[in-house]
Amino acid sequence: MSKIPDGVRIPDSQIAREVTEFIRDTESDLLFHHSVRVYFWGAMTGNRKRMIFDPELLYTACMFHDLGLTEQYGDSQLRFEVDGANAAADFLRSRGIAPGQIEIVWNAVALHTTPGIPEFMRTEVALVQAGAGMDVVGRGFDEFSPAEREAVVAAYPREDAFADGIIEAFYHGMKHRPQSTFGTFNDDVLAFKDPTFERVDICKAIFSSRWKVEPRRYGNACDHAH
Repeated sequence: MSKIPDGVRIPDSQIAREVTEFIRDTESDLLFHHSVRVYFWGAMTGNRKRMIFDPELLYTACMFHDLGLTEQYGDSQLRFEVDGANAAADFLRSRGIAPGQIEIVWNAVALHTTPGIPEFMRTEVALVQAGAGMDVVGRGFDEFSPAEREAVVAAYPREDAFADGIIEAFYHGMKHRPQSTFGTFNDDVLAFKDPTFERVDICKAIFSSRWKVEPRRYGNACDHAH
């Protein structure tokens, strides 16, 4: 088995152990292993780029980042990312973690599917999204050596049918709250799985608002928007 690079390991702290136990007992094998891999991709990226980050906060955020997809949120109408962020905040608050640190974790979980913003925020926020992007769609794949990829996947297996499995997990976590996918790429999942799903069109929303709208100058603005 290839070795995960030195200096990249799950934090050996009481909080980290409790986080592991909590997520292990709550998530499926697929989501649990995915979340741990997200941590390793994120931490390895941070080390390679010589970024300063708190491994414990990064680990906590990575482990909670998909918690909102689980069955316990089957009645929630919030974005699944917000459910996970709130759960992480409650978890840390109950253990006396400082508000500033809790805010970092909350932001990292809540914004991990919102492109174009996390990379300009705290390092931990940026690295959660980077790690998730690597594990789900292979963003930054070639920045990791074959040995590094092999070592992480050997320790925390990426199922052969992972692509189908993660899409299925996303779908079951969001199908009861389709409106929550607006503004992220999550609506792609619902459109892929459900042929009756209708995306929210911001142009249509503007023209159908309660405000008086001037006649369209260029025909169907919604068509042009696509």
